[in-house]
Amino acid sequence: MSQPVIEVRGLSKVFVRDSFTIAALEEVNLTVEQGEFLCLMGPSGSGKTTLLNIIAGIDRPTSGEIQVLGEDITQLSEDRLAAWRNVHIGFVFQTFNLIPVLTAYENVELPLLLTRLTAAERRRHVSAALELVGLADRMDHYPRQLSGGQEQRVAIARAMVSDPTLLVCDEPTGDLDAQSAEEILQILSRLNRDFHKPIVMVTHDPRAAGFASVIRHLEKGRLLPHGVASSATSRA
Repeated sequence: MSQPVIEVRGLSKVFVRDSFTIAALEEVNLTVEQGEFLCLMGPSGSGKTTLLNIIAGIDRPTSGEIQVLGEDITQLSEDRLAAWRNVHIGFVFQTFNLIPVLTAYENVELPLLLTRLTAAERRRHVSAALELVGLADRMDHYPRQLSGGQEQRVAIARAMVSDPTLLVCDEPTGDLDAQSAEEILQILSRLNRDFHKPIVMVTHDPRAAGFASVIRHLEKGRLLPHGVASSATSRA
């Protein structure tokens, strides 16, 4: 049996605000298998984005461990963690985070500038990534010349261009209309199905969650058992 992509064990995160402590996550245990499309759901403040950020190496837990392909990333120094993120994690956010003065091609190329690839090699990678999201004919367009859905597709191409181990998506359809959201989810589903790319996605939208192979719910910092929905989701 293949090694899980992610193993989270006893993970807790506490934020300190003045004299108050806020438990964002409490004793979370989670496994993400190879080729899995995991959706994390829960009400606002449930800890789902905090968990996503820790999985992606953006934030650190207060206690517990998280192993990605057998490596405990909580033990890495800041420099090593930054290098690890560049290799292993592709990010897709609710806000597209494109640089407005750069073309679609230049935005997608950005992660590759940290590698030793030649300009010709970078061009092949960028062209393939934009082709993958259906924007090969828009590579010279600036973000202001693209629709919201097209901007998010550029963001997905940028996340995928270095072929990361894991794709993490934080409300990737939150700023999109229904048709554009459907197109983005179809792209993510195809990346997972055809390229076996593991995906961890945070969303509050049940329609978006329907594209995932596994759905887990958080409530008040705790991961609920399989098949149990949070109370806020149940009322939706």
